[in-house]
Amino acid sequence: MSTTGATADPLAALGSLPGVADSVESVRKAVDRVYGHRIMRRRSNEITSEAALRGARGSAALSGADWALEEVRRRTDFSAEDEARTVGAALRLTAEAGQLLSIWRQSPLRVLARLHLVAAADRGDAVGRPRQSGEEVDEPLVELPLPDADEVAGRLEGLSQLIIAGGSAPALVTAAVVHGELIALRPFASHNGLVARAAERIVLIGSGLDPKSICPAEVGHAELGRAAYLAALDGYVSGAPEGMAAWIAHCGRAVELGARESAAVCEALQRGAA
Repeated sequence: MSTTGATADPLAALGSLPGVADSVESVRKAVDRVYGHRIMRRRSNEITSEAALRGARGSAALSGADWALEEVRRRTDFSAEDEARTVGAALRLTAEAGQLLSIWRQSPLRVLARLHLVAAADRGDAVGRPRQSGEEVDEPLVELPLPDADEVAGRLEGLSQLIIAGGSAPALVTAAVVHGELIALRPFASHNGLVARAAERIVLIGSGLDPKSICPAEVGHAELGRAAYLAALDGYVSGAPEGMAAWIAHCGRAVELGARESAAVCEALQRGAA
């Protein structure tokens, strides 16, 4: 997205797009419902752990490794083949995200570099830094136009400034923009989708919308399907108001589905305790 223009807070301005306020309110209600579940008072750590596992599985599925949840739960070696490495990277990112909350608001670019380092530790000197001019990007499931390295650097700096400045934008709007911008830019040589979804998670947790990380948007993105995900991203990349609003609504629906998933986990734990 462009980070220049007449408004001093472009993220907040996105909150006034048609339909966005409804998405924000719907997400808030969905999150409040799962946080209000009686099982959360006694077993919230279990819900958080299960949400992390399911979120990692969903993110990996969108990056081409669509494994059954029980396979992710069972497997211990994630180094054997490409899909296994993708799942392993998603699991590492989900675990790392919660450790970076205190750094995010002061140095988002440092956090993004760390996320890429965690995801792509075996990629040599291209790890943990934005791609340079002429470097290829390994992101085969995303076919959007690829900005050059200079544009990437400028837009990353603009995004960083917006996050550091804060503002009044709803958490959903900020999370959707961070996610969409990172996919649009693909600033790293690999693992950009995984990093983008981990960054979305950090925003949702750090904003206070989902402080216990029990509403995994990645689950919802995977449930809505890759085709819908890519179509919504097209809307974001277009920069048109209706396209931006559609992407934010898509991310909102993903959070709602993540909340529904954790509500189902709560219900299962409650039945088991009865």
